[in-house]
Amino acid sequence: MIRLDEARLREHVETLADLLCDTVNGGASVGFLAPLTRVEALAWWEERAADVAAGRLAVWAVCEGERVLGTVSLAFPGKTNSRHRAELVKLMVHRTARGRGLGRGLLAGAEAEAAAAGVGLLHLDTETGSPAERLYRSAGWIPIGAIPDYAADPGGVLRPTTIYYKHIPAPAPTR
Repeated sequence: MIRLDEARLREHVETLADLLCDTVNGGASVGFLAPLTRVEALAWWEERAADVAAGRLAVWAVCEGERVLGTVSLAFPGKTNSRHRAELVKLMVHRTARGRGLGRGLLAGAEAEAAAAGVGLLHLDTETGSPAERLYRSAGWIPIGAIPDYAADPGGVLRPTTIYYKHIPAPAPTR
């Protein structure tokens, strides 16, 4: 798992876009409707570069050669009273790479990186009943509850979303 700074993100933007298209067009609810085009996916990842450069977003990837097989990000709030927490976003593993433990590895890596950065509380949301829920629950994430009709799945159907949190042992905030 490597952390992508702005330059590395731009260097990997093509395969990050491929991963995003594969994830959405494969039915995973990560904030986009299908069919997601490569042009849309490229634009979305390119827009993330400014957030990475500003420290508002940290992005990690697992690569095989030049190809990104999986990614996860932490979004940091800008408010001074929120520096102890972050949102885990866009955990994705390419369909051809699933079943190898990459998702679990990315999740554990993001948690460890959060702790090292002084972040003691993580939160996320995911489609209720999705395969991702099994991963989060098995990794010790605690469900808060579900919101009905919160987000449309890739097919445009409104689905419930479950909110999760996890305390991460961490030193005092350093950012």
